[in-house]
Amino acid sequence: MNYILEIKTILAQARQKAYTAINSAMVEAYWMIGKRIVEEEQGGEDRATYGKQIIQNVSAELTKEFGKGFTERNIRNFRQFYILFQEVSIWKTLFSKLQWSHFQRVLKVSDEKARTYYLNEAAANNWSIRTLDRNISTLYYQRLLSSQVKDDVENEMQEKTKDFQNDAFEFIKNPAVLEFLNLPVSYSYTEVELEKALIDNLQKFILELGKGFAFVERQQLVRTETSDFYIDLVFYNYILKCFVILELKTNKINHQDIGQLDMYVRMYDDLKKQASDNPTIGILLCTETDKTIAKYSVLAENKQLFSTKFYLTCPQKQN
Repeated sequence: MNYILEIKTILAQARQKAYTAINSAMVEAYWMIGKRIVEEEQGGEDRATYGKQIIQNVSAELTKEFGKGFTERNIRNFRQFYILFQEVSIWKTLFSKLQWSHFQRVLKVSDEKARTYYLNEAAANNWSIRTLDRNISTLYYQRLLSSQVKDDVENEMQEKTKDFQNDAFEFIKNPAVLEFLNLPVSYSYTEVELEKALIDNLQKFILELGKGFAFVERQQLVRTETSDFYIDLVFYNYILKCFVILELKTNKINHQDIGQLDMYVRMYDDLKKQASDNPTIGILLCTETDKTIAKYSVLAENKQLFSTKFYLTCPQKQN
């Protein structure tokens, strides 16, 4: 019955192509409606009053003709869509890859570079509306940008990741936002509880980590001639082509934690890493980092070690 499966596949592909074509046409139509509204506004003497009247008229007429979906709020969105994305040649390739809801979500993002980033990443990585919402609300772009600032720990992190791959700046975000764990901020939880919560929400945690991560193991055993050691979380990053080990600490960073992470990375390179892999990276995920410790500890010299602060709620955007 292989021919039945093939026929179903043909039909499914045709429907997807039809949906894509319709979606692309509608997104472009909304852009053109916004363009026409702006052009009409520019011809009025009292633009504020005239513009409001235009929005009301368009909403009423389209609702009468085509039904729901053309409220005054939506018409204003069409107008803003055109204003923010006037160079249609730049964005037209994204019209077929993204839904109108994707564009709606970024209309409230004031930073032009952030809007561009969110849309391109959404198209390239097939972000759902929910994923895009979360990345905007947790300031994904701003946190990514902050890890490139040429200052103290952030500058060092950027320089380290360049050793692996030119676009590896997306590898580590500082801070990490783990609001999906739903752990009370006032609750005194243990590292074991934090680890369990991360594993229970592994898909969301991998999304927060960044691109190219695949989960390897929890509490992975590394056995030496004299002792057994257990690493909290082990991932592999297929973009950087290296193992990434995470140690979880529910306290402010200290020298003991750094020393432990350094030892684990050295052991992993010696006992687990394959010849084709890049050097193992170690991340200390803790409640509070310290610039002094970062400056005068092994973090300042070892290009494989990083410390990242995590929040259980979204940090407020700094002015």
